Amino acid sequence: MTSTLRHVAIIMDGNGRWAKSRRLERFWGHRKGTQATIDAVEFGVEHHFEYLTLYVFSSENWQRPSKEVDYLMNLLIEMVHKELPDLMEKNVKLVVIGKMSRLPEAPRAQLQNAIDKTSGNTGMQLNLAISYGGRLEIVDACKSIAEEIQDGTLKIDDVDESVFARHLYLKGAPDPDLVIRTGGEFRLSNYLLWQAAYSEFYVTNTLWPDFTSEEFEKAIDFYNTRERRFGKVLDE
Repeated sequence: MTSTLRHVAIIMDGNGRWAKSRRLERFWGHRKGTQATIDAVEFGVEHHFEYLTLYVFSSENWQRPSKEVDYLMNLLIEMVHKELPDLMEKNVKLVVIGKMSRLPEAPRAQLQNAIDKTSGNTGMQLNLAISYGGRLEIVDACKSIAEEIQDGTLKIDDVDESVFARHLYLKGAPDPDLVIRTGGEFRLSNYLLWQAAYSEFYVTNTLWPDFTSEEFEKAIDFYNTRERRFGKVLDE
């Protein structure tokens, strides 16, 4: 593990295809995927990540059939309730990025309870992107900056990249060193559009329910082969 790997972000794709390939309802893919999620958190803790950000539910996912959305919300409640003791034991701090206000009352309350209880933990920060969209995040940052300029607490000439970043949902966290996408698709899907500007991007055909610690190791091995330039010309 390279010492520069502080923050890993994952687009957890392929639950539906996993179920379809087995002639199962999509719900079974989502349920099977929860174990991969638990394993990924365990991997992050064991490998001393400072931050792990998981794309759980996008702002576009609200457009899915209501039956599937309801199932996902109930699964979220179940997972948070079940895993909270383990998060506490592992000293993991839970943070949610996205529009939590759009969530139904029960999952929103369950998440807030977990956020409050883990707020004092000092280990890995687990960011769950729920009701999240990268473009929406950027728009919200612009609105927040405009409000501060309007009320006189911020001067327009002082707005730079660092100021803008502090108004994003992940304020205070370093940009992801590595973005992993399962399921074989080569797109960001409106995920961390600002923060992923210079992230290494690893795509695997493995569907999320089959993403084991061994698959995670492959992603880390890939990262360790990369020479991160950040737009600069390095000595050859």
